[in-house]
Amino acid sequence: MGQRQLFCLGRVLLKRNRILVLDEATASIDSATDSTLQKIIREEFCNCTVITVAHRVPTVIDSDMVLLLSFGKLVEYDEPSKLMGINSSFSKLVAEYWSSCRRNSKEELNHLGTI
Repeated sequence: MGQRQLFCLGRVLLKRNRILVLDEATASIDSATDSTLQKIIREEFCNCTVITVAHRVPTVIDSDMVLLLSFGKLVEYDEPSKLMGINSSFSKLVAEYWSSCRRNSKEELNHLGTI
């Protein structure tokens, strides 16, 4: 994670604003660190409005509401659990994400087998 991102996240934790906007705040870090930071943000800002802009599904999957944009247009807006319960664009993105994760894991295991 870049120093600037760490500094900004530290400032946010100290300032305790009631509204927090995170625009790809964890995009340049690995998934495990992203998960840790998301947990901290959710715990420390549980009584605040947090608006998260992200491309990673796990970053938003446990949000209260998800707003899905495609080419600048609103496609869906609802609770993630409700969007997952129907044939939605969001549920397709989630399925694609996990499929990609499984594929990458298999490739990594195959690569390790050749070392």
